[in-house]
Amino acid sequence: MSHEYRPPQARSRLTRRGRLALFLGVLLAIGAAVLIPVLRGGQEPEEPRRLVIPEGWRATQVYSAVDRALNLPPGSAKSAVATAGLALPAEAKGNPEGYLFPATYPVTSKTTPAALLAHMVRTANEKLATKAVADGGKAHGMTPYQTATMASIIEAEAETPADRGKVARVVYNRLAKSMPLQMDSTIHYALNRRTVETTLSDTRIDSPFNTYERQGLPPTPIDSPGLEAMAAAVAPTPGDWLYFVTVKPGDTRFSATYEEHKKHVAEFNKHRAHAGPRAG
Repeated sequence: MSHEYRPPQARSRLTRRGRLALFLGVLLAIGAAVLIPVLRGGQEPEEPRRLVIPEGWRATQVYSAVDRALNLPPGSAKSAVATAGLALPAEAKGNPEGYLFPATYPVTSKTTPAALLAHMVRTANEKLATKAVADGGKAHGMTPYQTATMASIIEAEAETPADRGKVARVVYNRLAKSMPLQMDSTIHYALNRRTVETTLSDTRIDSPFNTYERQGLPPTPIDSPGLEAMAAAVAPTPGDWLYFVTVKPGDTRFSATYEEHKKHVAEFNKHRAHAGPRAG
């Protein structure tokens, strides 16, 4: 399919020091956003309230939060997308998923949903266009939209901050071997649910987001990735991992072989009977 991302056959390799420098450079380059109130007119601004958009929220969650923050009827923010003139890449086909950048936004009674959503998209574009992110994405043969898609998977799948780079490496390694990504997060996105449970029947659904049956990245991002997920997407941790499973909260095991992975899955299943963590 046209949306599938394939890594280039040959690319330069970074040393550990070089990768660390790139990762830190990404965080420094995309670290701070100056967010200003978006007003309908030129009136004297009132004391703004704060609207917090967390990392990993889907567009539907952002729309609901905007409606609540602006005291608007449910569905107002979603309806505003069509006329907001959002600066989205052509690949997005008008869908702002992944581009409603997670940050703290000041809002007032004069703030409009269209202007607020447009500001979120502009902020996402600014982060993806920084030299560190743009150059890192190009080094892996990715467009900014594919970088956002990759980062959204990392945001959804990584259990801890330290896991982000490893999850990114698993994705790259699977793409390089033409293996389906088999990410539960894309299945849950397709089913419009938020759960840690994935059944066998779930993995057989007919959806472009079914990364168990379809190769390559999903057609769109699945959430709004934050700065660290973007950094991991363009500077993944070196490793040969192809599998991972979160045995219990805070304990994700990465494996290079299926045999090793099966042992970790057995521990996951044993612990699941008592606590019920997720597998990725």
